[in-house]
Amino acid sequence: MTSQFTLTVNGQPYSVDVAPDTPLLYVLRNDLGLNGPQFGCGSESCGACTVLLGAKAIKSCKVLVSEATLGSITTLEGLGTAAELHPVQRAFLAEQAAQCGYCTNGLIMTTAAFLWKNPHPTDQQIREALNGNLCRCGTQLRILRAVKRAAELLAAEGV
Repeated sequence: MTSQFTLTVNGQPYSVDVAPDTPLLYVLRNDLGLNGPQFGCGSESCGACTVLLGAKAIKSCKVLVSEATLGSITTLEGLGTAAELHPVQRAFLAEQAAQCGYCTNGLIMTTAAFLWKNPHPTDQQIREALNGNLCRCGTQLRILRAVKRAAELLAAEGV
């Protein structure tokens, strides 16, 4: 049985008619056509599906659509625009912190939420914050540099 849900995604309201136990990730990708969040593991282990619910990074593969109606959802597509990337997106590009790119969505979204709470992190705090995001390509040092650069950009821009 399906139900109608209203979601605010990237600042826009959307109505979807889906089963209440549908994972938010499926709605974002299949119903709204947003490809930033990726299906990786389906068990909250890899972080590829991370989106923001309010200012909190969540794993959208395990959050049900019925649980996601209470806040504004931001995906990678809504963090910045093609014309004006978010500072975290710019930092990841500048540091070439992606190789295959599959994990990049989760890393960027987790970094954005983390830096809003902790604008001047230590290396250890960055590692702990990104612990739930898996990258198998070996770009961890570039990722660390990207997060540090993003913190600098955010501070310089007053974001």
